[in-house]
Amino acid sequence: MAAKSIFITGTDTGVGKTVASAAIAMLLRRMGHKVAVMKPVTSGCIERDGHLVSEDAELLCYAAGVPVTADSAPYLLKAPVAPSIAASQDGVRISFDTIKEAYQRLAESNDFVIVEGAGGLMVPLAGGLLVADLAQHLGLPIAVVARPDLGTVNHTLLTVFCARTMGLTVKGVIVNRYPDTPGEAESYAPHMIDSLSGAQLLGLFPETGGKDDREVTERLVDRLLQQPATGIMLRELFD
Repeated sequence: MAAKSIFITGTDTGVGKTVASAAIAMLLRRMGHKVAVMKPVTSGCIERDGHLVSEDAELLCYAAGVPVTADSAPYLLKAPVAPSIAASQDGVRISFDTIKEAYQRLAESNDFVIVEGAGGLMVPLAGGLLVADLAQHLGLPIAVVARPDLGTVNHTLLTVFCARTMGLTVKGVIVNRYPDTPGEAESYAPHMIDSLSGAQLLGLFPETGGKDDREVTERLVDRLLQQPATGIMLRELFD
């Protein structure tokens, strides 16, 4: 039986969708499931021992308890710019079919696959093809990771409406880095997103400290496991 899968996108770059994606992978792993993760395209890779490395893919694989492979990170690009530009600079042609073949191999041997996009849905990947086109090519529903503060309602509604216009199924929205003591804008944003976007609010991922993203992810998962709604969130994501 093929894996249950989700494509994670964000309302913008820097909303913390890699940590959110890693947390979902770690939650499933701690529940005893076999989880694969995938970062199809990473721009802004670091160089280590003469090789480009996706730190996002490393975090995702750490959370899932699996090694980083070519299938989990098919395209590694150096420049921290839009992937289509970075690929052009590196002389790389991004192929959606290559990404789909890697995804299908992961789906054949795992219970779940978490695929994390690059930036938001409108980020260009290859020619006129966008991140939204990749999600559609893979045939996956999406979940949207949003920030909690001022402006997030506009960004989140734009993302959800755009996804539906392009024929994507939106499973819901995760508001990430939600403070324990929310300010005025943060206190009303989740309710407005839930009521205006037409996509359900899957959950509030609390702000957690930590010396690095691995520790932040571990702490986030510990917090989420204490919340009864976490099980409901996972069912809504994958049912």
